[in-house]
Amino acid sequence: MPVNKNIVGIDWGTSNRRAYLIDQSGACLAEHEDGQGMLAVGGRDQFGASLAGLLDAMQLPADVPVIMSGMVGSVSGWQEVDYLDASVPLTQLPQHLAAVTDPAWAGRATIVPGYVYRNGASSDVMRGEETQLLGAVAQGHRDGWLVLPGTHSKWVLLRDGVIQSFATYMTGELFSMLSKGGTLSSMMGGDSADSDGFATGLNQAARNEPLSNSLFRVRAGVVSRAAPAQQAAATVSGLLIGAEFAAAARAAEGQGIAVIGSPALAARYALAAQHFGLNCTVLDPHAVYCTAISQFLKA
Repeated sequence: MPVNKNIVGIDWGTSNRRAYLIDQSGACLAEHEDGQGMLAVGGRDQFGASLAGLLDAMQLPADVPVIMSGMVGSVSGWQEVDYLDASVPLTQLPQHLAAVTDPAWAGRATIVPGYVYRNGASSDVMRGEETQLLGAVAQGHRDGWLVLPGTHSKWVLLRDGVIQSFATYMTGELFSMLSKGGTLSSMMGGDSADSDGFATGLNQAARNEPLSNSLFRVRAGVVSRAAPAQQAAATVSGLLIGAEFAAAARAAEGQGIAVIGSPALAARYALAAQHFGLNCTVLDPHAVYCTAISQFLKA
């Protein structure tokens, strides 16, 4: 990749797309966000036109180098890119970019591969988070636990910039599903950040009781008038986030965690970390991503 050019980094997710024009120092010169995620593009043969529209919206020349991460490299994305084994150091990601085969974008656009972690017969995968992890490593977070909350939250253990293990929790997806359908949905209209409700959920999760039973007891509390309906959404949020911590906090004990997430979501994880006795550092996801893209520019 030329060292004297700026570069566009695109976090191309399932529902949303974020793009950043980055210079070699990692400074963000321009950014753009829209709802043109993978599902909105309309098919594999439409990604090229969608990318062209994005560059036009940012008023950038068509020949600017483009690095894309996330679901754009999935089986349902522009083109499927194989996962790297977790043993490949994050700093080697720039050597494993996949060139886009679309003739209109050949030589200009590349896709970052995701990672697969195998533990015996079980596997876990990530797409998109590896780019943020590279940025965190470049910022000096080479060791310890990094947590990336979201639709599918990741808990990743690093040692000298190499993934030792990671686990995915369907926290955001479950919250969305419970909010949209089922017996809890009619009670989920309150503020999911309500501090009392969130603390209630964390307390229940800390007892390591079966999650399905704890979720039903949210409904039981409301219909029996033992708990206020306006706290139900926050209690469910606390239960789901707390379930992550109940599963992973013991491994992180004594090390603490670094959370890469939006301010609102990172604040909830910081509260959960405090509840479970873990020190927590919050990293800005935009700054981490821009740092990562600058690493590709320097390679």
